[in-house]
Amino acid sequence: MTSHWEDFYATHLPPNCFEDNRSLLKEFCDRHYKLKSHIVLVTSGGTTVPLEHNTVRFVDNFSAGNRGSASAEYFLEHGYAVIFMHRTKSLEPFSRHFTGQQLLDMLELHEEGMSTTITVKPDSVDVLAPVLDKYKNAQETHRMLYITFTSVVDYMWLLRAACESLALFERNAVLFLAAAVSDFYVPQDEMPTHKIQSGHGAPTISLQLVPKMLAPLASLWVPHAYVVSFKLETDEALLIAKSRESLNKYKHKLVIANILQTRKNRVVFVTPSSNYEIVLTKDQALSGLEIEEPIVADVVRRHQDYIREAEQQTHQ
Repeated sequence: MTSHWEDFYATHLPPNCFEDNRSLLKEFCDRHYKLKSHIVLVTSGGTTVPLEHNTVRFVDNFSAGNRGSASAEYFLEHGYAVIFMHRTKSLEPFSRHFTGQQLLDMLELHEEGMSTTITVKPDSVDVLAPVLDKYKNAQETHRMLYITFTSVVDYMWLLRAACESLALFERNAVLFLAAAVSDFYVPQDEMPTHKIQSGHGAPTISLQLVPKMLAPLASLWVPHAYVVSFKLETDEALLIAKSRESLNKYKHKLVIANILQTRKNRVVFVTPSSNYEIVLTKDQALSGLEIEEPIVADVVRRHQDYIREAEQQTHQ
């Protein structure tokens, strides 16, 4: 008898360009495996739940990809190769620093006859230059791969494909699962083909639970990787208990837990045996420090310890 997650893949088609993305993932992972790189998959942004096959309406969540896009930058700074798997149109590393009209406000047009040039305003150079330098370095060293998804079905297919390519890294891989993945979905065989018509009255929509992919991921797909999941709650009383419940159930390494209202300045690292907080002070926030910087530094430290433990066991 197949499990719920196997049924999900059997009854939902992969996204468009899936094979192209799978080839990109394999090529990126093969290159960095030969280079003996440490590698991280960062998932980021929210997933949609389409209500029609020709999708006009869908259920969404608030995630804009702040945590994932910032974390990807800090993993690069620690020398990791990064697969950045993100929701289409959510925030991306580097460009996230210049949202809306900010980038255009930094530029000046100069027209001389038939010639037009664009320059960065002098007072914006110090802001733009370091971000551009880091972006160029990531591109020139081929240490960043961008993969996009939209729906929860897209995400599930691409997550499994990424794991297939990451498996050969064993303990040298980190999965940093920061995407806000939908808990519910409409099965494809229960979805109307065309736009739901309001003239027919308010629709009744039956949602089903999305299978928890942490189960096959941690036990079958990448059993030796350092897997980090995230837990967002609105009730502080549930935070630690639900995080530890997840660890006990899925047997991965770490849950980073946070409360909706304080997620930008406080997280709790929860392991099977302990928990501790990372808190950003007001002074640190005013100085420009992002909480993702100490979060990633701590995950990297834990990952290095995890690798050393295996090496020590090998030499005993």
